Amino acid sequence: MKKIFLLAIIFFSIQSHSQTFIKFNGATALLAIPNVGIETSIGEKTTFSFDVMASFWKSFNGHNPMEFYTFTPEIRYHFKEKYNGLYVGGHAGPDFYQIQKWGYWGSPKYEHGFGYRLGVTVGYNIKLSDKFLLDVFAGGGWHQGFYHGYYNDGTPGRYDKAENWNKSGEWLPYRGGVMISYKL
Repeated sequence: MKKIFLLAIIFFSIQSHSQTFIKFNGATALLAIPNVGIETSIGEKTTFSFDVMASFWKSFNGHNPMEFYTFTPEIRYHFKEKYNGLYVGGHAGPDFYQIQKWGYWGSPKYEHGFGYRLGVTVGYNIKLSDKFLLDVFAGGGWHQGFYHGYYNDGTPGRYDKAENWNKSGEWLPYRGGVMISYKL
């Protein structure tokens, strides 16, 4: 564990000299869902971004769970120059959740599981100063989930009849916002 920590410090120290930004999503913060990240240069017009988004809401109304954690590593290509103008990115990342899917709103059913996402992000960087920029972005793609379906009204057992994991795959918009970025 100490070796991993030391390597992380060395990596971030080296990268801090090569245009590294820390980011905070102002749009999701309004919903009390933190989304933080880091982005660093890896080429002439390419960057590597990694962000984490987490909803710690056990429920919005006491019955319907809304807790999730997503991890998104992404390679971005900037058309004009890094950290200025239009970019497109490709990502793949895991997520973990205890959430009520939109098809079950109003019912006593929810899902507890994990999944992965493969998708694309399109964004635009707006330089505010030498140290600050806004990153306006939206993204989505394929989500494959593996979950157990439960009742939240006290009914025992699972509502799904899958022997192991129930599976669900769908195309979704699942990320977006306005990242407020600060250059280290």
